[in-house]
Order: sequence, then structure tokens, then C-alpha cells
Amino acid sequence: MADADLTQARVLLVIGGGIAAFRSLDLIRLLRARGANVQVVLTRAAEQFVTPLSVAALSVNPVRQDLFSLGDEAEMGHIELSRSADLIVVAPATADFLAKMAHGHADDLASTTLLATDKPVLVAPAMNVRMWTHAATQRNVAQLKTDGVAFVGPDDGEMACGEFGPGRMSKPDAIAQAVAAMLRPDAPLAGRHVLITAGPTHEPIDPVRFIGNRSSGRQGYAIARAARAAGARVTLVTGPTALLRPQGVEFVTVETAREMLAAVEAALPADVFVAAAAVADWRVETPEGQKLKKTAQGPPALKLLENPDILATVAKKAMGRPQVVVGFAAETGHVVEYGRKKLASKNCDLIVANDVGEDARVFGGDENEVVLIADGEVTPWPRMSKDEVARKLVRLLVERLS
Repeated sequence: MADADLTQARVLLVIGGGIAAFRSLDLIRLLRARGANVQVVLTRAAEQFVTPLSVAALSVNPVRQDLFSLGDEAEMGHIELSRSADLIVVAPATADFLAKMAHGHADDLASTTLLATDKPVLVAPAMNVRMWTHAATQRNVAQLKTDGVAFVGPDDGEMACGEFGPGRMSKPDAIAQAVAAMLRPDAPLAGRHVLITAGPTHEPIDPVRFIGNRSSGRQGYAIARAARAAGARVTLVTGPTALLRPQGVEFVTVETAREMLAAVEAALPADVFVAAAAVADWRVETPEGQKLKKTAQGPPALKLLENPDILATVAKKAMGRPQVVVGFAAETGHVVEYGRKKLASKNCDLIVANDVGEDARVFGGDENEVVLIADGEVTPWPRMSKDEVARKLVRLLVERLS
């Protein structure tokens, strides 16, 4: 996927005005190395970070900047730009530019071109963490996703301003991979949205302790990589893990079950929902604000409340239910029996059941041995790598969707 051939692909790159604009120069190199023809629209703000000369030299194309250029606009240049590309990429996409897109503003060449396009659009956000998490930005992001705009990133990391958190533009190779996935119309999941949960959830007891489990997230992450490689737009909602983020996917990190449910519902609609996360069944009603201390009275009494059932919530939706809903059943015995019950009670289409007992060496390991339960049939799969389980499952999803 990283070396996907983009020969004859026409990419229009809109460079927004942020410090991450310098990374767009590497993106141009990567896309051209794969054979793409890259045309660039440079916003006025972007000119403060990269020069038209450097962009033109790397893209080997004239740089477009001015909506009111007499030469270009005499022939409606923004219309030609918007229709001639196979894909429009906005990188970096600043908070201001996302707001323009979401509200249909058209006050410069870049925003006018996007408003006039009938081609797919991919954006790579980059901004301060507080700007990214602001309610206004998140409303704009939700609107753009509803409008069909694809996202790659942002990543977690240290900002130019010194703060740390989500807001860094994805690495150029991750953006290039997302471009390749969107430009592969022959890919079996091209045009499909696959929503995946992975990892454990952590339910706080106090600021330093939590209720959790041993899930590593490896299987869910492997499914995300396999679905992306099959051409899907992938959203991965993950609990706390030590894994590297799969490249080219929309990545959402959460801590608790309620946060995971909110993130899943925000990412809908989707064609496929794969609930691979090991979600805690219970949470503490009122976590302590200070670290609990040992006392002569013995251990504290914790009142537990039931967490929301994410799989059932999605699978039982009356409207907007994904076409295929896949649940996971991690058991320590009676795997098929419990898997059958979960398939019926949750209203999902497939159950991937496995034994996670101590002898199975599944949690944290690179291999898995699962049983597929669907349509009244039980199909054991031999022990294999989690990557191969993911590829087999994605092939099955392709069959179901078609």
C-alpha cells in the first residue's frame, strides 16, 4: 500500500496556512514518486510558511494562488481545477479552513474550488490541540464527515506551541497512503466506511487506579490495517494501548466505555461496524477525586454501575444501522455456546469468538484462534496470526457487502 502506483492520478493539493505546511513539500515528493500529477493551490496564509517557488519546483506545475487571476479566471480556472482532479487533498487543513468548508464559504481560490468540486475530498487537519478539541471545530468536522469528506489524522504529539495532544498533521507517508486508498476504485472496499473499536476501556476508581482488562488491541488494529488496505475509509476508535497508530486511518482515542460509545456514534454512519474492543462491563458510580488510602476500616466499598452496551446499541439501531455488524466474544470457556447467545442477544450479523484463557496466549500475543458464528453455522478457523485473521475477516466482509 505504501508503494501504490498512482500513475496518471491527478491530485489537487490545497496547502493551508499553518506551520505544518512545510510537511506538504514532502507529501508532493511522495505523490510524484508514486506517479501522480500534483497541482497545487496555495492559500495566502500558506505563503507565510512555504514559497510558491519551492512548491512549483517540487510539483513541476504552476502554482495557483489567485481567484481573480486574469489569465486563469478568464476561462473559469476554479471550475477547471475543481473538475480536472481525481482527488482534492487539503493539507494542512487549519481550523479556519475547515470552518470555511463546513459552511460553504467561497472567498478565495481554494475555498471556491472546493465548493465547486464534484470529486472526493481528503483533509489532513493540523492545529493547536485546544483548537482541535473546541466544540466549534468538532461541529465542523462532524458536518464535513456527513458531507462525505474523508479525514486522515490528526495525530497526537507535541505542537509547535509546546502543548501536547491531538492536532499534529499526519505524516506525509500516512497521507500518501490515504490518497492511494481513495484512488483505487478497483479495491474491494473502495467507497465503504468501516468503523472499528479496539483495545480495552479503563474505568477510573480514583486518579491512579482503574477497572480494566488485558486486551492489547492488536486484533482490532490488524482489522483496521486490513480494511484500509482493501480500500475502505477506516475509523478506529481505540481504548488505551501501547500500539503504533495504523497509518491512513481516522484515529480516535478514548478511555472509558461511555467515551467509546460517544465516539462510535459520532463516527456513524458506516457500512460496517466491527466491535473488537474489550469494553468494561462495569464502572464505578462516583470515582474518587483523590487517591484512595489504606485505612483501619479495610478496603473501600465500590458501587458499580453497568456500562452501555456499544455493540447492541449500534446493532439494534432502527435507522442508520450499518449493513454488517460484527461482534467479538472473548471467553474463557464454552466459547461456541456463549458466542451463539451473544449473536442473538446483540442482534449482530457475525460473532468472532475466541478463548482468551491463560493457556490460549491470546491477550497480548501475535496469534489468535477464533470461531466464526453466523447464519446458524459455526466455523472454526485454525490458529494463525492476528493479521491473517484480519485479512480473512475483511474478505468475508467484502462478500457480505456485495
